[in-house]
Amino acid sequence: MARPTGIERRLPAPYHSDMASEIIAIADGPVGLVRINRPEALNALNAGTLQRLATALRRFDEDPQIHCLLLAGSERAFATGLDVNELVGASLVEVRKHNPLAALDELEQLRKPLIAAVNGYALGAGCELALACDIIVAAESARFGFTEVNLGIIPGAGGTQRLTRAVGRARAMDLILTGRTILAREAWQMGLVSRLVPRENCEEEALAIGRELGRRPPLAVQAARQAIRQAQETALREGLALERALFTLLFGTDDQKEGLRAYLEKRPPIFAGR
Repeated sequence: MARPTGIERRLPAPYHSDMASEIIAIADGPVGLVRINRPEALNALNAGTLQRLATALRRFDEDPQIHCLLLAGSERAFATGLDVNELVGASLVEVRKHNPLAALDELEQLRKPLIAAVNGYALGAGCELALACDIIVAAESARFGFTEVNLGIIPGAGGTQRLTRAVGRARAMDLILTGRTILAREAWQMGLVSRLVPRENCEEEALAIGRELGRRPPLAVQAARQAIRQAQETALREGLALERALFTLLFGTDDQKEGLRAYLEKRPPIFAGR
């Protein structure tokens, strides 16, 4: 059983599941924290864990009181890839029929920003899970790696695509083909990580970012996130068209009017999310 952190001792818990469960979901004001809790397996990801993870994130994404999602593991491991016990002996037909990574596709459907707080190891599918998030806060002691090649496979949850877009072809080739692991500082220097923080401050820093986003107008935050994500997938002209369309649509929101009034009146804005 994972040792409760200071965050978990302090938070209200309308969504808090049994501490013995593999996924723990906790609401803290505008932030929905989802924790992977398989310490005996260093947070290796099996099909059931991934489905419960996706379900917890989706529920927070649908909750109007939650404006930001936070994904965390333990001090020793964020997630150490797919659970090899489910892969041993798996045939081609079984993998195609029961895709062990299918649940991760649901993360693409989330509307709210998703932050990863990475302590310890983020390897294989665990590294792909972090890379699917919008902001990665990494402890200085964290280690990242796409280690699938060592098992005779390749990343299957977007690693080859997202990593190449994040750090470039040359670095993606290096990391994925060799399967080597890198320290958080190198990951930060190559653009894989958003913020590098001391180990003991990792989750607190990620939670602080989530609270900061929670004070921002949620519709504008979601629109900006959508435009940035689309920039990785479309040509410049199409991306500019989407950005302009979203920019224009936001002038129909109450939050846009409140933001301008507050600026002119020199007071903090009060956003209502509409």
